[in-house]
Amino acid sequence: MLVISVKEGESIDRALKRYKRKYDRTGVMKEIRSRKQFVKPSVARRKEIIKAAYIQQIRQEEE
Repeated sequence: MLVISVKEGESIDRALKRYKRKYDRTGVMKEIRSRKQFVKPSVARRKEIIKAAYIQQIRQEEE
């Protein structure tokens, strides 16, 4: 459970924004979406490899 303490003089909108940011960082929604449908381990691994190659390509272009 996420706990957000509202500071003295802080608006509710600001506290809600902090809550949403903290919630996004936990990755709950990403996990729920991934569990909606089964993905074979071989397919998941292939996606990881493709993503890693893409990130590596971007980093090489920066240099």
